Amino acid sequence: MSIDPNHSPVGWYIGSYLARFVLLAEEGNDDPERKFKVWENTVLVQASNLDEAYYKIVEIGNEHAEPYQNALGEHVQWVFEGVLNLLPVYEEIEDGCEVMWAEYTKKLKNIRRRVSTKAEVYGNRPKSRD
Repeated sequence: MSIDPNHSPVGWYIGSYLARFVLLAEEGNDDPERKFKVWENTVLVQASNLDEAYYKIVEIGNEHAEPYQNALGEHVQWVFEGVLNLLPVYEEIEDGCEVMWAEYTKKLKNIRRRVSTKAEVYGNRPKSRD
C-alpha cells in the first residue's frame, strides 16, 4: 500500500495564510513598494482532501478581512493576501502530535542561528492585532 503525501489519513490539514493591515483612509494601500504590518496565521482545518482544505483556508482568511473601526476610531482592515503553505496532518490530533515538518540541509552554525530561546519566543508574540 502506498501513502499519498498530499492526503491526510486523519482528515486534518494545517496551512498558513498572509493578511496585511491597512488604514482604509490612507493612500498607497496598493503600492507594491510600501511596507505593511503582515500576519502569518496558521490554522487547522478538517477536510476530505487537499483541495477542500485549501478552499477552507481561503474562506477563513477572507472571513477575517472585514473592515472595522479600531480603538482609535480609524477604519482599518486585515486584507487577505493568500495561502502560504498547506500540509496534511498524518497523525491523530492529540497532545504532542506532529502537525508540521520541514527538511533542510544546513551548516551547523546556521541551524543554531535559527533556534530561539524561550524569552525570544515569548518576546516575538504580537501584543494586539491593530
